[in-house]
Amino acid sequence: MGQKPSSPLATCLDNVCNGRSSCVGYPNDPLFQLNWVKPYNLDIPVEPIAVTKPSTTEDVAGFVKCAADNNVKVQAKSGGHSYANFGIGGTDGALVIDLANFQNFSMDTNTWQATIGGGHKLHDVTEKLHDNGKRAMAHGTCPGVGIGGHATIGGLGPSSRMWGSCLDHVVEVEVVTADGKIQRASESQNSDLFFALKGAGAGFGVITEFVMRTHPEPGDVVQYSYAITFAKHRDLAPVFKQWQDLISDPELDRRFSSEFVMQELGVAITATFYGTEDEFKKTGIPDRIPEGKVSVVVNDWLGDVAQKAQDAALWLSDIQSPFTSKSLAFTRNDLLSEDGIQGMMDYVDGADRGTLIWFLIFDVTGGAINDVPMNATAYRHRDKVMFFQGYGVGIPTLSSKTKDFMSGVADKIRKASPNELSTYAGYVDPTLDNAQERYWGTNLPTLERIKATWDPKDLFSNPQSVRPNASAQIVAPTTSGGSNGSNNSDSTGGGS
Repeated sequence: MGQKPSSPLATCLDNVCNGRSSCVGYPNDPLFQLNWVKPYNLDIPVEPIAVTKPSTTEDVAGFVKCAADNNVKVQAKSGGHSYANFGIGGTDGALVIDLANFQNFSMDTNTWQATIGGGHKLHDVTEKLHDNGKRAMAHGTCPGVGIGGHATIGGLGPSSRMWGSCLDHVVEVEVVTADGKIQRASESQNSDLFFALKGAGAGFGVITEFVMRTHPEPGDVVQYSYAITFAKHRDLAPVFKQWQDLISDPELDRRFSSEFVMQELGVAITATFYGTEDEFKKTGIPDRIPEGKVSVVVNDWLGDVAQKAQDAALWLSDIQSPFTSKSLAFTRNDLLSEDGIQGMMDYVDGADRGTLIWFLIFDVTGGAINDVPMNATAYRHRDKVMFFQGYGVGIPTLSSKTKDFMSGVADKIRKASPNELSTYAGYVDPTLDNAQERYWGTNLPTLERIKATWDPKDLFSNPQSVRPNASAQIVAPTTSGGSNGSNNSDSTGGGS
């Protein structure tokens, strides 16, 4: 190991650690990147000024004060799955606060609200909720994603149409703000900060603890997988149109979720239904899903989550790799026409993809997510019915051809859509010029003013986080997420 740094910042950080081992790491450590930084996207090299691993909220407050006193930006890291490595700063020179030690968990059996430390991975959250009353909540499928980022940016998964997004389950947080103070935030306490933390959290503080509402676990969960083979991707155009028509149906049962996944060797349409196989058949949905080789698995809730985790591991999941990504969000009015779909498929056939490892993933959204008013939280995608994610992975390095291919797919989709498409910040795209507008839309001016109140010097910052602007002009909000293409079926299913 190299010589220990002796800067004022390092002295301050070491004082907070007070001699504890594994409390702070510096770039002079030859294993700094491997043991401390652990970048997710290997195509975006980032070197923090230091990585800290606090054990208490008081430690976090101390580290934040050290950074503020030395004019160093701060970013919190929970699971470290940012596509642009924003959890380690997104650019060189940030102080990283790694929340791995925050594993506290408790369940209030009167309210069935869970208190969850900010360092938990989704896999652990699922198991602890199960072990404490067989409870559940909506979240994504990758087991290694951290609750800290997931519940402050959106947090979407198969049960979200039934229960809402992960952040919709947050009722209170403990957070360290830019002044180094430990605060509580909820709808009744520091409500402006709470609004910002629910959708744009990386720019407003370090959350050490969540209080979250939960649901009884569903009973049966039916998982369908439809494998479709083809000669050319262009042959898939009518298949995709049929699937898009299904998932954009305003009366689509909220217990149903689905993905359309296109890759080099085929297409898979996955379907999840929270109910029995007979109940699923009675909805009429199976008759509307494009035909293919069908695999059916009936699980309980825990088995369903485990099965999805295994599937997700076949993609990026917890694997560090060099990759490029693109994402878009669609209201019902933005959906692709037959010509637009055909143009996208033709482009895929004709492009030099530069890799055999790529995925174009379309997810259904809406339902309970869209019941929440668009101006109730920083998360603004309350009018969306579909998301697109594109990934291209390089082995061993990422080629410019793969980057151009993914950009080309996104451009084709944008041009085919009748309206300007937004982007979900959880599927971050580091190449966007107008990222904040695309992520937060009409909520951005409100966020900029809240930022000016709570973090006027932009201490909590990454390349695309909200910037302070005390004079930002507030845009008249949309009063209901359902006013522009939401799925508002009353077929809710599940418990509350």
